[in-house]
Amino acid sequence: MSEKICERHVARKAMLYIRQSTTQQVRHNEESRRLQYAMKTRLSSLGFREVEIVDEDLGKSAAGTVDRSGFRRLVSEVSLGNVGAVGAREVSRLARNSMDWQKLMEVCRYVDTLLVDHDAVYDVRQMNDRLLLGLKGNLNEYELELLRVRAQEARMEKVRRGEFHSRIAVGFRKGVGGQLEKDPDARVQQLISIVFAKVLELGSVRQVMLWMREHEMEMPISRGDRAETIWKRVRYTWLYDVLTNPTYAGYYVYGRTKTVTKLNDEGRVERRVVTKPRHEATVLLPDRHEGYIDRETFDRIQTMITRNNQARTGAGPGAARVGQALLAGLLRCRRCGQRLLVGYSGTTSRVSRYECSRNNADRGEPRCLSFSGLGVDERVVELVLQVVQPAAIEASKKLAEGETTARDDVVATIELEVKAARYAAERARRQYDAAEPENRLVVDELERRWNSALERVAAVEVRLDEARVAHEGRTVDARSFASLGVNVARVWHDPATDIRLKKRIIRALVEEIIADTTDAETLLVVHWKGGVHTELAVARRRRGQNRNQASTDLIEAVRQLIRVCDDDGVARALNASEIRTPKNNVWTRTLVRSFRGTHEIPAPSNSSQWVTLAAAAELADVAELTLKRAIARGVVRALRPVARGPWIISKEELLHPDVLQRITKKPRPRRDTPAAPNSEQLSLIIPRL
Repeated sequence: MSEKICERHVARKAMLYIRQSTTQQVRHNEESRRLQYAMKTRLSSLGFREVEIVDEDLGKSAAGTVDRSGFRRLVSEVSLGNVGAVGAREVSRLARNSMDWQKLMEVCRYVDTLLVDHDAVYDVRQMNDRLLLGLKGNLNEYELELLRVRAQEARMEKVRRGEFHSRIAVGFRKGVGGQLEKDPDARVQQLISIVFAKVLELGSVRQVMLWMREHEMEMPISRGDRAETIWKRVRYTWLYDVLTNPTYAGYYVYGRTKTVTKLNDEGRVERRVVTKPRHEATVLLPDRHEGYIDRETFDRIQTMITRNNQARTGAGPGAARVGQALLAGLLRCRRCGQRLLVGYSGTTSRVSRYECSRNNADRGEPRCLSFSGLGVDERVVELVLQVVQPAAIEASKKLAEGETTARDDVVATIELEVKAARYAAERARRQYDAAEPENRLVVDELERRWNSALERVAAVEVRLDEARVAHEGRTVDARSFASLGVNVARVWHDPATDIRLKKRIIRALVEEIIADTTDAETLLVVHWKGGVHTELAVARRRRGQNRNQASTDLIEAVRQLIRVCDDDGVARALNASEIRTPKNNVWTRTLVRSFRGTHEIPAPSNSSQWVTLAAAAELADVAELTLKRAIARGVVRALRPVARGPWIISKEELLHPDVLQRITKKPRPRRDTPAAPNSEQLSLIIPRL
């Protein structure tokens, strides 16, 4: 027994700390673990009656990179004065970083706790032992760092040659010479190719995800170098990782991420992985293997994704969304340089309004400018259609070809999925046939798997039949697309045209628009891609003015109808004449009353100044047909504001004696020249035979 061990030490318990750095060491280095557990015998021989084993940190490194619950519990027990000695096979098992090591030594020094390894007992209160333990702690940390540096240098040599692959991207396999090659699975290759093609077509990662989910496409996931590929429902994160990984453009890339470390409020280490820009990667070697796309296409996709991401950079207009504001993200304030925000108002039809209010929201400063988006959008659309019209026919042909190709890709993808499902079913059948019939525990499970595989085959075959029927039933006619290309404006203004498609067309042509306002006009400078600029001046809308403003003819028609009809009668007359409200709704009594109030049309009165055709015929004591003929001859003046509405006749003019006399007076018979004898006139007398 060492002279450093006193009665006050053995009166307390001893704690034996056991640790191995990795799970691989736990599985394979069994002898090292046995030697550590054997330290319990040494502590008992030193006089400690109670020895507690702390082994919950097996498989955890002591370099300070992970949280060790066992070590924290050990330090807590020591600080409470409950531990007389802390044992370990080697003191390096306790800690391989200065922070944990010094913390343990200081706690042991204050509470008089010994440290014990396989060949010595250390009293931290003694100067020589404290010096020796300090040197051992530094050596332990240095040894670990030396091993790390050697491994890192060896790894970097392979990285510089492009031969080290810590994680292989889905769609690739490691070849015999260490170089990457495409996955031999045709289904995986086709799906990844479709992903890159669709993102260029749709212009957004999210739109690609929605399109794939609409067609029930799955994403491949490969775990490890030679692991079997599994298929799952597509996710946005998977698509984003594929579309931003330079490996698919033939690059060998290493060091795309970095770890940011900080201490939280509780003193624990928190780590966050941050993706670095491609040009900041540790090693970036182009043309190292065959890629799915070329480098120029990959750069286009990265630029598009960056411009779509407003949350991080704000460098572009952002992805096209479903809002009605066509110029969202393209407008910039001429006064402060900030991008204009979009606000919507209204219930049935959302009215857009552009405003520069960032400084107001951030610093409480006045808004720079604000204007309605109705007239501005219309003027910019006119310019865009003028630019698009000359190339519309050629674009329509390419659209027809692209539409056919897209449908073919969907059918081909499902066909490959059918082949994969049939292979899985055949494999399940072979496993079922190879099992012994008597082993029911195994046979029942294999039978269940076989049945599930057959159900999967049936479901995918149904999807394939539906896709083929849809493909055949929606054959694209290039001539029909060409006819639409002649009249681009009609296609643009069609309600069925997707608003996001319109926005993508505008953004393909316009870089940005500088906006300013005066009291009467909104001033725009359109910067086209290519360096051309166009200046516009759009008259500002006044309060109460909107695109659904009623025409003068409609206002006058209602003003005349209200002379002889109530609000219900006006609504019936307008609806019968197929005239709709300015917002394309059917007229009702409430809408007529509101329309009159808006345009200051007086309410219907009981005055007998104006009468309808029926009332006028009764006053004149003639038939309605007779009165209509008089109106046609111009004897009676009458108004008919709408095609199927009532006639409006002035009662005073109708009852004038001269008018009444002319209404009832029959028209004089027509005096034609009588027929004269003609020598060439043939006789109608039939001669007798």
